[in-house]
Amino acid sequence: MSAFVDEAHLNVRGGDGGAGAVSFRREAHVAKGGPDGGDGGKGGDLWLYASREVASLLAFRDHPHRRATSGTHGMGRARHGASGADLRVAVPEGTIVKDAAGNVLADLVHEGDSWLAARGGRGGRGNARFLSNRRRAPSFAEQGEEGEEQWLYLELKLMADVALVGFPNAGKSTLISRVSAAKPKIADYPFTTLEPHLGVVVVDGFEFVMADIPGLIEGASEGKGLGHQFLRHIERARVLLVLVDLAPSTHDTPPDEQERVLLQELGLHRPELLERPRLVVGTKADAAGVHIQGSDFDGLRISAVTGAGVPDLLHRTAGLVAEARAELPAPETYIVHRPEPEGVQVERADDGAYVVLGKPAERAVAVNDLTNPEALAYVRHRLTRLGVDRALVRAGARQGDLVRVGGFEFEYVDQEIEVQGRRRGR
Repeated sequence: MSAFVDEAHLNVRGGDGGAGAVSFRREAHVAKGGPDGGDGGKGGDLWLYASREVASLLAFRDHPHRRATSGTHGMGRARHGASGADLRVAVPEGTIVKDAAGNVLADLVHEGDSWLAARGGRGGRGNARFLSNRRRAPSFAEQGEEGEEQWLYLELKLMADVALVGFPNAGKSTLISRVSAAKPKIADYPFTTLEPHLGVVVVDGFEFVMADIPGLIEGASEGKGLGHQFLRHIERARVLLVLVDLAPSTHDTPPDEQERVLLQELGLHRPELLERPRLVVGTKADAAGVHIQGSDFDGLRISAVTGAGVPDLLHRTAGLVAEARAELPAPETYIVHRPEPEGVQVERADDGAYVVLGKPAERAVAVNDLTNPEALAYVRHRLTRLGVDRALVRAGARQGDLVRVGGFEFEYVDQEIEVQGRRRGR
């Protein structure tokens, strides 16, 4: 039986762009054919999307890396490389995506919700793209841009209409197994359920989803007994069924004290949970017999084993769910959009170097061959047009200062970058 996993780390990377080609026409009776190098293909993007076909994050536990396909290289005769295929990675509905710092990037709530996790790199331009009146036979082309890469933290919060809340061994698993097709493990000892279970319940044609949440204990809101991992699965539920155990042989906690502790833990975790519609239900009425704990308990009593009281419970629950659906809007998809920063910025590093920030400037340096004189001249011209020289002057750069653009280092000479760069660390 596969394990239920509700937390996972995921490494995502977009496909690399293909390199542009350096090529010249070679035809009979053509003494000097012009450049005809094709462009490289774009790397594929990597998307995360919510799917009902996926129940947990198990697929990422042992295999956390996902990478989209890279684009192919350009070729002569103006043949462009093919773009890499996008990769769509399925996650369960209700998956929250966070970055390495814990910032929420996306909350994929509904079936089909998608989020672009890693963009593919752009393909490099072939030498035909650099033909101009001044440059009649360009002997250089661009390399493909590398795809974006990052580590993500995935956290699953179950999507359910009803959450069963109770102490360990309070009869939650027995109840959900009776009213739905869910088959959780059932035994007569605490913490039988170590993972949530979902079941679809049908009452007179009305359907709702019920979640069996692992048992809570006092201190769960502070993490005791894996409390935080269990409590988060209650957050999206529209209705709460608070189950209190009436059987005297299970434990010595009276029903009213069980209810107090459970509500206290819910309130400490999320105060708004106490405002949700709820029913307090006494379980194991058959085992309690005439020795019901707290004989003053006047709530609904059921026996999931014999079925006594269960139909009444389901009808009351269905009514609460219908009312909650009408009043509470469905959770909204939350996605952080990442606009590309405009222009060029210069910051000062701890070692005194000037760091040029800006996607166009970084790309101009990264995708060109700085050992090729023509490519170097092109890079210098491109950086000047992007305003890098002006930005460095405003930042106070002086002769001989170190300048970093992307993964390359340069020397600043006479109010311009001396484009004889080297990769950092080499």
